[in-house]
Amino acid sequence: MNVFVKASFFLRELLLEISKRLNIEFSEVIYMTPEEIIRALNNISDVPKKEISQRLKEYGYYIKGNEIKTITGDVYLKFKEKYFSNYINLSEDELKGAIAYKGKIIGIVKILKSTSDLGKVNYNDVLVTPMTIPSFIPAMEKASAFVTDEGGILCHAAIVSREMKKPCIIGTKIATKVLKDEDLVEVDAYNGIVKILKKAKI
Repeated sequence: MNVFVKASFFLRELLLEISKRLNIEFSEVIYMTPEEIIRALNNISDVPKKEISQRLKEYGYYIKGNEIKTITGDVYLKFKEKYFSNYINLSEDELKGAIAYKGKIIGIVKILKSTSDLGKVNYNDVLVTPMTIPSFIPAMEKASAFVTDEGGILCHAAIVSREMKKPCIIGTKIATKVLKDEDLVEVDAYNGIVKILKKAKI
């Protein structure tokens, strides 16, 4: 795991350097595919600004064999309507995001916004955060699932969830605003839905 923590750190540094060279924000780089990054580094005019803008709002991806394909815009809307039409209209107690690693668990929410919150996480809790960083690894090892506000297929949470084989839903936009510490939730990372089963007592 120590090797993986170092790898995650260096990946973040690499993406920060790429953002500098392409003169775009780090939050935009993480929504680019590896192929798009390579093309843009060879020719900065190839930065897919339209696609990035669409992905910041909504996007999806699917895995077929060793291929990961990212879809946005009308293609994504048609894909979602065909395969996920039952989940378009969510209740007020549900959040939707992109699936980083499949699985389904029920657990207690713990909101992490900085390393000072790490001590809150107990084994089998659901870690909810704007975006994970390498220093969150100790808490991620305890948690049973991860839910983030932001992130793309190359984000730290997505990479760690696949390494740890823990359910992960990214890009919910509002998880840290809607969910509270001690809420009981179901993380359905087969369908990309976080459902509040019981709200914490105020």
